[in-house]
Amino acid sequence: MQAISNEEFGQFLTKRRKEKGLTQKQLAEQLYLSDKAVSKWERGLSFPDISLLIPLAKILEVTTTELLCGKRMDSSMPFTAQEVETLMKKTISLSKEDRERIRYARQRRKLIFFSCVLILCFETIMMFLLGHTKVDLFNNIGVVVVLMFIFGTYFTFFAKETLPAYYDENKISFYSDGIFRINVAGVRFNNSNWSHILEVVHLSASGIMVAFPLLYFLISYLNPILWENGKLVFTFCAVFLLFIPLYIAGKKYE
Repeated sequence: MQAISNEEFGQFLTKRRKEKGLTQKQLAEQLYLSDKAVSKWERGLSFPDISLLIPLAKILEVTTTELLCGKRMDSSMPFTAQEVETLMKKTISLSKEDRERIRYARQRRKLIFFSCVLILCFETIMMFLLGHTKVDLFNNIGVVVVLMFIFGTYFTFFAKETLPAYYDENKISFYSDGIFRINVAGVRFNNSNWSHILEVVHLSASGIMVAFPLLYFLISYLNPILWENGKLVFTFCAVFLLFIPLYIAGKKYE
């Protein structure tokens, strides 16, 4: 028995889906995924997360073994030790791929966040050299910078990479992890969109943390009255911008 390729899995998945009379969208909805994910599986471009094998097999009314083999099997036929070994290696390989993907994503977030923190430090030092005081900076950019630093730190180092199963089984529009809470009306948090939410919130927080001090410096230098009159508006818009990408990613991959 050879380890199944993505293409073989995709062909088997397509055949069983059609035999069950399901569209890609209908199958995706039962797995709380987008139909784009199912399309990629069927075209051999990717393989489902290992956690999806059991629910996928249940929907298609096959065994997980048949999914991994890419064909229907006679239940009366015993497996040889070599065949069992091949299936175990395939399962372990999938698990390793998931862990490697998560590890790479976390390392990438750390690199981006540390780079943005260094840029923020450079911006702060330059503004001190140009005559801005600590009180001046805190009163004008402190709220936004501190808030974005907190969000950036959490989504870089502490946010869970996957959500508990009950998020996939229920329509939940809030995320809670200790004292950290997010409630976004209209967005259903689940493992289909969570990895995308992690990425966009992390990027948004890191980007705003760097961009807002630069915005303050430019506007206060070119038109101090505009900044004084619009400081609250700029602050509100910066915070609001954090949640726009979250909402878009949450709905897109919901």
